[in-house]
Amino acid sequence: MKNYAEDVRKMLDNKFEKFSELSDYIWEHPEVGLIEYESSKKLMEFLEKEGFEVESPISGMETAFKASYGDKGPVIGFSVEYDALPGLSQKRGSTTKEEVTPGGAGHGCGHNLLGVGALSAAVVLKDLIEKENLEASIKVIGAPSEERDGAKTFIGRDGHFDGIDIMLTWHPESKNAIWNGGSLANVIVTYKFKGTTSHAAAAPHLGRSALDACELMNVGVNYMREHVVDSARIHYAYLDVGGNAPNVVQSHATLYYFIRAAKIDDALEIYERINNIAKGAALMAGVEVEINLKGALADYSPNLYLSGILHESIEAFGTPKFDEEDFKLGKELYETLDDNTKKAAKDNMIALYGQEIAKEEIEKGLSTALAPYDGNYGKMEVISSDVGELSHYVPTAQMFLATSAVGTPLHTWQMCSAAGSTLGKKALYSAIGSLATCGLTAIKEPEIIEKAREEFKNVIGEYQAPIPDDLKIRDPKIES
Repeated sequence: MKNYAEDVRKMLDNKFEKFSELSDYIWEHPEVGLIEYESSKKLMEFLEKEGFEVESPISGMETAFKASYGDKGPVIGFSVEYDALPGLSQKRGSTTKEEVTPGGAGHGCGHNLLGVGALSAAVVLKDLIEKENLEASIKVIGAPSEERDGAKTFIGRDGHFDGIDIMLTWHPESKNAIWNGGSLANVIVTYKFKGTTSHAAAAPHLGRSALDACELMNVGVNYMREHVVDSARIHYAYLDVGGNAPNVVQSHATLYYFIRAAKIDDALEIYERINNIAKGAALMAGVEVEINLKGALADYSPNLYLSGILHESIEAFGTPKFDEEDFKLGKELYETLDDNTKKAAKDNMIALYGQEIAKEEIEKGLSTALAPYDGNYGKMEVISSDVGELSHYVPTAQMFLATSAVGTPLHTWQMCSAAGSTLGKKALYSAIGSLATCGLTAIKEPEIIEKAREEFKNVIGEYQAPIPDDLKIRDPKIES
């Protein structure tokens, strides 16, 4: 594999200031899932100015888009996310918890960097295609609400990933590594029980309690937990408890379930069993149940061969280059973590790098080393991400780059603070360069795409979306 990193670097340096400003804008205008109106508009306008044809809305989502460049040669795809998290407003670069907007949203998962990094890599690659007169095309998929709604499931079902040969993306983290492990598939569903109200003392025999059905259902699911695959995680919450008057039989109550497993087929099988438990609970309580599937997403299945090419691209372009001020900020942010988080960070760093390098990384407060990659499947991340869904449609490679202090958990004020700081900017530069280098390498060495697609065919084969054709994503104007 030839090193194309310096060709990419020259092109990236011409526009990095613009990319940096775009990331700042997204960070300064945090918007939660499906209402990323300003963020998506800014990203689409940027792509249009760079010569991409933009289609929006797609899959019934106002803030989703598909951008295209070229109509010949291999199609290189980039996955873009830009949703923020509620309640994580935070001052950039601060080492204490300081809200910008009280109770407001913030980029505690660094999607201002993720989205702009992937989008900018597409722009750099486009510039190189034009400069070198290469035969290749690019697709950029803007997927909202990764954090809550799994928008890529709907986008994939509706055919917007079709025709893409490989897909590249990244995620802000506290380490530099290829994501070669899996993730948990997730089925998201509500169970709405409808009973009959009555006076609980004067006429209890006339009432049929929806709340009783919820409790019976939860007991049934608890008994089932012993008899599911080890990777399964089943969580629930009450959306409606039927009121707060104990002397009134509750005529309505609703449960909200996440049903996870290491493989989507297992999650769907458990989902069907839980549906039967819900129906049985309804029969026992003498009420009705309405089962509403809200969404589902598959486990992440990394394309190991393509991941190896991305790993070599990171090696060629380089991990984030931090200076003394960055290390000072990283160390101060590291010291804000609690002892349990620090212990977990130490264990994770040792697993990635070994004792000696892990010690050096922790002492610096920021990770600069790149974790080795042996081409095999790694440890499963016990999270769910709709990138998993994407990976079942297109050969996909994703990397992590350090945007924050060692051990910083996602969805925290520390991650948000770092995502808007110089730490995030250094990682943004490396992310754009590494992704674009990987894309350019795949174009110039077409056997890469052939091998990636052959692996995909053998591992995934044909895939059926885990949601029905008529299911629509929630309407954010109606359902918060």
